[in-house]
Amino acid sequence: MIRLTRINEATFYVNAELIAFIDVTPDTVLTLTTGEKIRVRECAEEVVERVVEYRRRLAAAAESAAGPALVRTGKD
Repeated sequence: MIRLTRINEATFYVNAELIAFIDVTPDTVLTLTTGEKIRVRECAEEVVERVVEYRRRLAAAAESAAGPALVRTGKD
């Protein structure tokens, strides 16, 4: 989940996987896969950066949970 700020300055968390579209009209408007629209104070680029960072954290967590990769030596 990523932390964002509504137009009324209330902070909230949204599941980054639910963001379908980001429009700038001039406010930044998120359209979720559910069809819900949310206006936020962050610019579109900031939302994208937070989504990318969220996905990096997920990938790193999945990689560390998997443990070290098996190395094939060609002897088996």
